[in-house]
Parts: sequence; C-alpha cells; structure tokens
Amino acid sequence: MNRIIDTLPEFLLHAVVLERESVERYEELADSMEIHNNPEIARLFRKLAGFGELHAREIEQHAEGMDLPQLPPWDFKWITPESPEVGDMDEVHYLMDKGTALEFAIHNEIRGRDFYANVAATTSSEEVRRLAAEFTEEENWHVDMLKSWIRNLEDPDSLPPEDLDPPNVTE
Repeated sequence: MNRIIDTLPEFLLHAVVLERESVERYEELADSMEIHNNPEIARLFRKLAGFGELHAREIEQHAEGMDLPQLPPWDFKWITPESPEVGDMDEVHYLMDKGTALEFAIHNEIRGRDFYANVAATTSSEEVRRLAAEFTEEENWHVDMLKSWIRNLEDPDSLPPEDLDPPNVTE
C-alpha cells in the first residue's frame, strides 16, 4: 500500500483525524476511570484530551477554506491499525497509576511524532514536508513535557493498588 502523502489537504485530513481520535480515546478513558473510581487518572486523561483538542483546533485552522478529501478508515496511510495516537487498549487498566497513564500517553505521542516524521521524510511536497516537520517538533515537545511530568512524580515506582473487588473471570 502506498503510504506517501503528497497533498496538503490529504495531510491535514490525516492530522485532524489523528488528533480528534486521540481526544475521543482520552475522553473514553477518563469516563472509564471515573466509573471505576480512579478520579486522579480520569482528571489526567481529561487534561490530555484538552491538549489534543487545542492541537486539533490548530490543525483545523490550517485547513480553513480547504476541501479536505473524504477517506474511508481503511484508506488512511498510517501503519497502525487505528490512528497513531489512540493507543493500545491492552496497556490500560482501571487501576493504573499516574506513571503508567503517563507512559501510555508518551507512547501515543511518540507514535504521532513518528507518523509526522515519516510524512516529512517521504512526501514530495515541500509544503507538506514543512508542516509535517513542524508537527513532528510539536509532538517532540509533548513527549518531553510528559517525561518531565513523570520525573516530577512523588513515587514513580509505586505499585498499583490491590483490587479488593476484582472482576469475575471464568477460566
């Protein structure tokens, strides 16, 4: 499959969908954490969704006045099954602590950064290359910010709390 993005409208469509799906996933995770009485992580996921919302709006401003293409989900040009920043749900647990949640977010930001870097490296369009490089740097800044949050945790090596009422799982 050709994964090269050579037009600005196609690139901006990918970028908007990447950010919007990230926001949606963080909101879903926040809702789940609230249901499972993990309010600290719910607040963290809502904060991450807010950052994604700001980035999505910024990208939508770049696309203002453009006709973005319509693509079915299977025609998006990322190498991950879903948008790069939605994360792997196998990494999420309702008892996760702040360090684990931040590592999850870092992994998502790295995948987003790598997507943008790949677009910058493979496109034939100078305009797409410039904007993809700008977005790559912005994702790098997000990764650095999240890593600094981890460094500032009070006890980054703490164990997750014991589940006193684990779900019933048939074996």
